[in-house]
Parts: sequence; C-alpha cells; structure tokens
Amino acid sequence: MRSRTGCASALADRNARRYLSAVVVSGFGTMAMSLVAGIWVKSLTASDSLAALTSFCFWAPTAAGPALGAVVDVLGARPVLVWTNVVMGAALCLLFLVRSPEQVWLLFAVLLLYGVSFVVLDAAEAAVLPAAVPEALLAEVNGMRMSASEGTRLAAPLLGAGLFAVAGGDAVVALDAATFAAGAWLLGTLRLPAASARRARVTRGWAARTAEGARFLFRDPLLRRLILSGAALMLVSGVNGAVVFAVVDHGLHREPGFTGVLSAVQGGGTVLGGLIAGPLLRRAGEARLSAVGGLLFAASVALRAVPWTPVVTAASLLSGLGLPWVLVAAFTAVQRIAPRDLLATVSATANTVLFVPTAVGMALGAGLLALTSYRPVLYAAAFTGALAAAYGLRESRRAVSSPGRGRGRAC
Repeated sequence: MRSRTGCASALADRNARRYLSAVVVSGFGTMAMSLVAGIWVKSLTASDSLAALTSFCFWAPTAAGPALGAVVDVLGARPVLVWTNVVMGAALCLLFLVRSPEQVWLLFAVLLLYGVSFVVLDAAEAAVLPAAVPEALLAEVNGMRMSASEGTRLAAPLLGAGLFAVAGGDAVVALDAATFAAGAWLLGTLRLPAASARRARVTRGWAARTAEGARFLFRDPLLRRLILSGAALMLVSGVNGAVVFAVVDHGLHREPGFTGVLSAVQGGGTVLGGLIAGPLLRRAGEARLSAVGGLLFAASVALRAVPWTPVVTAASLLSGLGLPWVLVAAFTAVQRIAPRDLLATVSATANTVLFVPTAVGMALGAGLLALTSYRPVLYAAAFTGALAAAYGLRESRRAVSSPGRGRGRAC
C-alpha cells in the first residue's frame, strides 16, 4: 500500500510539473502575441481603431464559453487539449503571409481563432486537471497556474515588442507557434488514470449538454454563490481598471506612464496571491477564501481614492493579492464538485459568467467618469465589492464532496 501511495504521489507531482510548464511555455508566446498583434496592425494600417480591435478578437469568444465547453465534453478533454495546441501552432503560420494592409483580415481571422482556443483550452484544462492531480492539490496547482500566468504577463509583452522591433512580426509568429508545439507535447505527456483518460460515452446532444452545465452551475448552492459573487467582483475590477488613468492624473498628478508602475505592482501581488492561495484554501475553504479575497479587493478599490502615491501603490498590491483568491476558490470548487462528464461545460460556463462582467465594468466605469469624478465611482465600486464578498461568504449546506466522483490511480 505504501508503494502504491508513493507511486500515485510521484505521478501527481510529475503531472503537476508538466502542466505548469505547459502553462508557462504556451502562456509566454500568447502574452507576447497579445501585445504584438495590436502593434502589427497599427504599423500596417496606421489605424488606432483597428489596432484596438485585436483585443476584441482575443476576448469576444469568451461569451460563447458554455457552448464551446460542451463541445470539449463531447469530443473529450484530453485530445482537445493536445490538438487545440497543434492546430493553433499551424494556424499561426498563416500569418507569415501578412505583408500589407490588404492582408490584415487574415491576422484578424487568426486572432479570432486564437480567442476560441483560449476558451477551449481553459475548459479542457479544467476537465483534465482533476484527473491528473489529487483533489488535495487542486487549489495549489490552480494558484500556481495563476502565478505563472501573471509572471509571463509581466515579462512576455515587453520581450515580444522588442522582438517585433528587431525582427518583425514573423519572428513573433515563429516564437508563438513553437510555444504552442511545446505546450502540446508537455500536455500530451500527462499520465491519467485509465478510467479518466477514456472519453465518456456521449448520451446528450450539444445543446442539451450546454443547458445542463448551466443548470448545474446555478443549482449548486456553493458554486452559485462563488460564481455570482466572483462575477460582481470582476465587474468592480473592470470599473477599477477604467478609472486608473483618472486616479494617476487627477489624484496623484503624475504622467500617464505611472499606470505601468501600478500595473507591475498589481502583477507582483497576483503572483504572491496565487502562490499562497492553495495553503490558505486548505485551511479556510472556498467560501471563506473567496470572501476574504473579495474584501481585500474592495478595500483596495476604496484606497485608490486617497490622493497619495504610497497608498495608491499599496492598493494596487492589495488588488493583485485579493482577486486571485476569488478566482482560485471558484475554479477549485468547480473542479471538485462538477460531475466529470460535464466538467468542461460547467467550467467554461463559469469562466463566461466570471469574465464577461470585466468588459462590462470597463464600459460602465468609462461612462460614469463622463458624469462625475473618479472618487464617487471608486467608493460605489468598493461598496458593491464588499456586498458581493459578503454574499459569497454565506455558508452552503452542500456536503464537502459529491458522490460518484472517485478517482482512479495509475503509475
């Protein structure tokens, strides 16, 4: 028994390392391309609006998350996880053909496919991860994934922009395609229990599966509270992001470039928050961790209204620290509770509910700034965030684990 336990532990550790390595490698290329795409379009067309449209292509498919997650469940998360990376690496090679403004449509088409791959890969990862590592490690791996993603987000765009300036868009495309290939290989080496590696027998159609995933998410008391609370907090984060230039200009009386300093501080907080999220979740549970993270984030929003640079900088650190706890708690609860054959659908639905409000919050914040100063906006957002965190703290009567979710072991 000791030998079997040690074997399972070694397998889980190896799977966790390979998964996190894939996140870092593929995330590096993705973050580099996310900035370079706008620069590339701007350099070809001299159009600010077209350059801004590249971000829309990256994020628009998030709204189709529930349907795309159902497709992942039907096709099988493991093959989708590997082949999506392979297909994206090949699709990126089409960008070697982009040489003039008349070919920019090809860049937008690939970027839209890129956005679809974000949603599909997130759903497939959520479905594979509970089979690849024990339930006790889910929170830690989710937290480390967030830290790794934020770390690449801080470094990769600058390196990608530098590579574009020196060698052009083709060099960035080659780098990104190579990282997709490396990600496919690393994810393909994950060793799953035999029962988990097999694709579940399809007994429901795509539309029925999409609807069932949404019903499960909102019927479960714990998931419903975590997701709705998180969605409200992500709405607040969008408002918070929209007013940052007003804070720097009118509150701190600094140049717009100081927003980069605040963004870097917030990124450092996210790295730290992700690293400690796992141990904290094991002690506090999902509901309490989400509530504490939400309250920290709400406090950071209110502190941004203080016209003093050290306080606003500390607020950025608190923002980066608290918000990951909300997301890690929600993701871990979904992976722990959702049935295996619906996990990708439920996870993709949760992602849509969580992240679409960020864009809405940005538009709302921009509109409110046209009507009033930034301080009332921040105070209202902070109050909303505190209410959302309190709502998420309400205890659920659901049992700690759901029946029928046993995990196989292999070595």
